[in-house]
Amino acid sequence: MPTVPLHISPVDTAVAKSTNPLPQLLQTPGGLAILEIQGSINLPTASSSSPTISIGRLVFLDYITGGSPEDKSWMKRVHLYIGQHQRLTGEVKKLPNPVAVIRKRESGEAITEGDELEIAEIVYFKVIFSSRPEPVGT
Repeated sequence: MPTVPLHISPVDTAVAKSTNPLPQLLQTPGGLAILEIQGSINLPTASSSSPTISIGRLVFLDYITGGSPEDKSWMKRVHLYIGQHQRLTGEVKKLPNPVAVIRKRESGEAITEGDELEIAEIVYFKVIFSSRPEPVGT
C-alpha cells in the first residue's frame, strides 16, 4: 500500500493580509471557497489574448461589510450571475464536516522518494446553488 507524507502548510502572511472580497465567515488564508452547483456550466473557449475565462459574478445580496458577526441572515440569499442572461440563487451552508484541501508540497530540491502533500486550506462553509437558472433581462 503506497504511503504519502502529509504536512501542514505554513501560513503565508502576504496572502493572509491581502484584501479578500468574500464575507468574513467564508474567508480562508488562501481565499478558497467551495461552490456547489447542480448541472454544468458551458464555457467559451479561452482566446490567446485573454487566457482567463470569466464565468460570471458572485453577489452576496444582504451582506454588510463590517456588520455584526452574529448576523447570519445574509447567508440565505446569494446570486451567481452567469454571463449576462442567467442567474442562480443559492445560500451559504456550513459543512457537516470541514473539508481539507491538499496539494503537492513545493520544495526547492528534487524529490527522490516520492511526492509529499500538504494541507493548503480547511474549508468550513460552501455556497450551494440547487435551483435552476433564472433568465435575467439585459
